[in-house]
Amino acid sequence: MKRLEKQTGLDELKTRLRDTWMTGDYGRFSRYMERDAEAFYRRLRIRPGAQLLDVACGAGQLSLIAARAGARVTGCDIASNWLAQARRSAAAEGLTVVFEEGDAEALPYGDATFDAVVSLIGAMFAPRPEVVAAEFTRVCRPGGLIAMANWTAAGFVGQMFQMIAKHIAPSDMPSPLLWGDERTVRERFRTGIGTIECSRHLYELSYPFSPADVVEFFRANYGPMTRAFASIGEAAQQQLRGELTQLWSRHNRASDGTTKVDAEYLQVIAVRGEMEGGNGRPVPGAEGGPLLCGGPL
Repeated sequence: MKRLEKQTGLDELKTRLRDTWMTGDYGRFSRYMERDAEAFYRRLRIRPGAQLLDVACGAGQLSLIAARAGARVTGCDIASNWLAQARRSAAAEGLTVVFEEGDAEALPYGDATFDAVVSLIGAMFAPRPEVVAAEFTRVCRPGGLIAMANWTAAGFVGQMFQMIAKHIAPSDMPSPLLWGDERTVRERFRTGIGTIECSRHLYELSYPFSPADVVEFFRANYGPMTRAFASIGEAAQQQLRGELTQLWSRHNRASDGTTKVDAEYLQVIAVRGEMEGGNGRPVPGAEGGPLLCGGPL
């Protein structure tokens, strides 16, 4: 009975998460984040022709970047509306990308299918991080690349999430911001990985309007923000709006009426180890095996 109740609770949580991410307009939201998404992809040095899986791909931002660079791309996400938008974007550019529904905790692909498994500010929001790490490792071929970009708790977006959390009920899942902690990431990827490197980078959030208008832009287009505002009363909404506007204003580097804020994220680049006897341990010496990458990580 307890096992059934636990599964029912997980199913309900996943339904809420899917509803959250299908809210707003993620394609419009991610449009202003293109430049540093491209910078993240370039650092991975993935060669043309590599089989790449983009997990929690949203409206296809990173998938399209990879496809333009010559990768053979599959993108998966739980939000069917953003996948439809991604397909339209790929068709408009004449790019061949497979976009399909898929849960980061139960990837619908065989073992060792992909040369690279990546997620840009996406899989970090799944409710069972250890399962996510195991799935990334499972579908990546030995010697292949696993890469993530995850917001940190101390960075700007981490501060924004923590500010929002004060106004809404707990989500019954580990904080997504733990994916921005190197020690936690290394523990989650402790099995089946040859080498792992973590480094901190800044993601420029740049908008051609004021901090107050940025808050409204997030409220209208970013699902978690939209749902957060909808879950609280009018007075709490006004308080949250004011707190967020102050946060954006305090960190704004622009002085011309626009908004430019740097948000820290943890870049994770791991090499999938060779497996020995199915026991999850990398074969000694497998670290640094051949990768479909143009140079050292």
